[in-house]
Amino acid sequence: EDFMKKLKNNLKFIWNYSKDFKIKIILLALLNIFKICTNIIIPIISAKQIINLTNNELYEVILIASVILIINLINRFLDYYINKLGDIIYINMTGKITKDLAFNILKLENETLNTNSSGIFIQRLTNDKDILSDGFNTIIDHLEGIVGSIGVFIAVLIINKYIFIYLIIEVIILDLINIKKTEIHVSNRKIFKKENEKMVGFTGELVRGAKDIKMLNSEKSFSKEIINRTDNLNSLFYKHQEINRKYNYLLRGTKDIFDFGLILFVIVLILNNLLNITNALIIYNYSNKVNVFFRSYASLKNYLKELGLSINRIDEIINGDKFKKEKFGNIHLNKVEGNFEFKNVTFSYKNDTRKILDNLSFKVKANETVAFVGKTGVGKTTIFNLLCKMYDIDNGEILIDNHNIKDLDKDSIRGNITIISQNPYIFNVSIKENFRLVKENVTDSEIKKACKMACLDEFIEKLPNKYDTLIGEGGVNLSGGEKQRLAIARALVQKTEIILFDEATSALDNETQLNIQKAIDSLKNNYTILIIAHRLSTIINANKILFLDEGKIIAEGTHKELLKNCKEYYPQEMSDIILYESEIKNRN
Repeated sequence: EDFMKKLKNNLKFIWNYSKDFKIKIILLALLNIFKICTNIIIPIISAKQIINLTNNELYEVILIASVILIINLINRFLDYYINKLGDIIYINMTGKITKDLAFNILKLENETLNTNSSGIFIQRLTNDKDILSDGFNTIIDHLEGIVGSIGVFIAVLIINKYIFIYLIIEVIILDLINIKKTEIHVSNRKIFKKENEKMVGFTGELVRGAKDIKMLNSEKSFSKEIINRTDNLNSLFYKHQEINRKYNYLLRGTKDIFDFGLILFVIVLILNNLLNITNALIIYNYSNKVNVFFRSYASLKNYLKELGLSINRIDEIINGDKFKKEKFGNIHLNKVEGNFEFKNVTFSYKNDTRKILDNLSFKVKANETVAFVGKTGVGKTTIFNLLCKMYDIDNGEILIDNHNIKDLDKDSIRGNITIISQNPYIFNVSIKENFRLVKENVTDSEIKKACKMACLDEFIEKLPNKYDTLIGEGGVNLSGGEKQRLAIARALVQKTEIILFDEATSALDNETQLNIQKAIDSLKNNYTILIIAHRLSTIINANKILFLDEGKIIAEGTHKELLKNCKEYYPQEMSDIILYESEIKNRN
């Protein structure tokens, strides 16, 4: 009952991803049913063939052999189309599951992504997805072996009911051993997959951080760590395999004992005239077919456990509560004006008792340019993250055009805000594709114009493949300044009403920074621009500057007003004043 329930639930889950091509599945099922029927018939008529051969009825032997040949040729033809349909179903299911998993991973809360290893999601997006995608075909293959073997049992039952009972007892005892083996195997697989996720996550860190590891001269320590983790994983794998080997030894040993017992049992039946020599030969010939039944049945049960584990792991991301997803409202704004307000906003990161923002309030009008300054860790970047609803606030309200962002849908918020961070992520595709990933319908002329504004076009034109040049993972083929300029250009093509610059020019030289500052200045009065920067030239012309300390705004005003009225602001800007004077001199 438990077996059939799991089979039903797993097939139901798989069906949700395959119902769009149900005609192909129905055809595949019909072809398999026909093939299964032939697999039931062949053992029965094969038994008849042996009887005819024993009785020297050669014409009947040739006739039955001809029928078996025709059936086998038909089966080969069916195999071709069954495999073809199976591949089509697998490819389509893989695409749908990958899309669904990727979509749901991108919906996860930032806190969830921050507190879980990337290996957790990589493993489920690769290994578990493949197991699920191949589920329908694998289940059918095992069922074919099981149902095909039923023909053997029917043939044995027709010949001798005592041998039939003996074989049934054999299957039951072997299955009891296999049930225990499967329980331990599944439990071990859960542990192994969890540890393997950690390993995959650490390996990803090793590859992504290879450059920094070299710069820190930490190759030995990282190599030692990955060797230790690999040894631990291999040790765990060996331990699990050792248990499997012991159970396999027990299963095979038990089967050998039953095979020996069958010979003795057959002799006893012959001596008591309950079985003749001809039927004894037939039964002995087909007793090995019991292995096919048991292997298929045991493999199906093991696979269903493995499939169930993968389905649970995938379902945890798609439908479960273990990994929390972002929540948005239902109000949609096609285009925002750019007004927003923080009203008594308090926020702390999870597992952190500190208040990053403490009852923070301020307003920004549409098309204003506002700068945020203060020491590192006072909450400047957090404000940007909360405005983009990357995290949910603890208390208070954040309003965009007088709408609480809790009530707005995702496109109304992130479709109208562009953020350019200090450490932008550059995708491992070509320069042109980096733009098309953020704006699907962007034109080549828009890309080129944005790159010119970001002072990047001249650099790109010198590359061998120009805009088709591959970036490398994380933008490794670009300098820090080139990555920031590409990120700025990538943001400019989005043309949103609100643009956030989070130390976006920190990696640029003075000349390039001044040129990009001109580009930013050209956006003023047409867009709402928020800037986090320590360079004076970046914020000096802002409509107002908000000075933060310990999650609160302690002063606001223009640059001149803050220099005059805020003593905390003045020392911070002293080093910039010298730099600014030299920049003005260079500009002139």
